[in-house]
Amino acid sequence: MNQLELILRIAIGFIVLLSMARWAGRKEISQMTFFNLVSAIAFGSIAAALVTNPGVSITNGVIALLGWAAFTVLTDQIHLKSKKARKVLMGKPVIVIKKGKILEDALRKTRLDTDSLRARLREKSIFSLSDIDYAIFETDGKLSIMKKEPKQAVTKSDLNIVMSQGNFVPFSTELVADGHVNLKNLANMNKDQTWLDEQLKLAGVQSVEDVFYAEVQPDGNLYIDKRDDLLH
Repeated sequence: MNQLELILRIAIGFIVLLSMARWAGRKEISQMTFFNLVSAIAFGSIAAALVTNPGVSITNGVIALLGWAAFTVLTDQIHLKSKKARKVLMGKPVIVIKKGKILEDALRKTRLDTDSLRARLREKSIFSLSDIDYAIFETDGKLSIMKKEPKQAVTKSDLNIVMSQGNFVPFSTELVADGHVNLKNLANMNKDQTWLDEQLKLAGVQSVEDVFYAEVQPDGNLYIDKRDDLLH
């Protein structure tokens, strides 16, 4: 492949790739789903092969780009017009917290762990699971939250509430995750597992192994989510 052919391949690849990206729509950038990500990677790979691989003819490279773009647009059209097709292609939203309870089966289904869940909640300025009524893991990977009614519309400043300076902890702190005690957090609070066991028994939980997730809140209350909550 001489330099003139290389320049020609670069020009054709760039023009076709840009045209196909515009044709496929802005969804490729603004609403990147798993399918869109795969599609974008495939576009780039085909364009790279067209430019750098002399074994791929210019004609075949252009046909490959046009063909992939056509299938992408066709899939998007099916996705827009058919609800059943959307479920097959994109899946459906999954409720991961229902009525304040973590649904462990739903977390496993979405491949989320408690650390990832809490990180996503913190991104939404939610630092305690006890504030949440429902949480839904959307098909695009985002987490939609509905707070409990007392937490929704009113703020402490609206009610002229002054925070007490004697809070138990400055923010909600994980104590148990998937049945495992966070001994480091307990030590930071100057507490031990005996204290935790006593608190669990007061809440009607006989063993820490029965707890999927537990955290202590700034007011000292213990939020406990038991194992095996139902998905429905």
